[in-house]
Amino acid sequence: QVQLVESGGGLVQAGGSLRLSCAASGRIFGTYRMGWFRQAPGKERKFVARINRSDDSTYYVDSVKGRFTISRDNAKNTVYLQMNSLKPEDTAVYYCAADKFQDGTYDYWGQGTQVTVSS
Repeated sequence: QVQLVESGGGLVQAGGSLRLSCAASGRIFGTYRMGWFRQAPGKERKFVARINRSDDSTYYVDSVKGRFTISRDNAKNTVYLQMNSLKPEDTAVYYCAADKFQDGTYDYWGQGTQVTVSS
């Protein structure tokens, strides 16, 4: 069982930056693909970014490419999402998730952290 706890959300002006953290329990954190998702008010939860377990390769949704960076520190059991040049449309609850078998199905989810970008 893996437990995920996000932190780092908040209110920021457009153009600003935030860094989200996701702390994971369990020694096998380094074997999981980790992802970030977001859910805007009244909308479905959508994929944002992921980082693979084996080679730390990353993948981003087009809308955040060049602005967001996902990274992981296996020694600290933590995955990060550095968000720069934030836009009002980035406003959402952000969730981290763990994909145990790296098959695209995320098995564990955090409780989410609110990010609000004011114009």
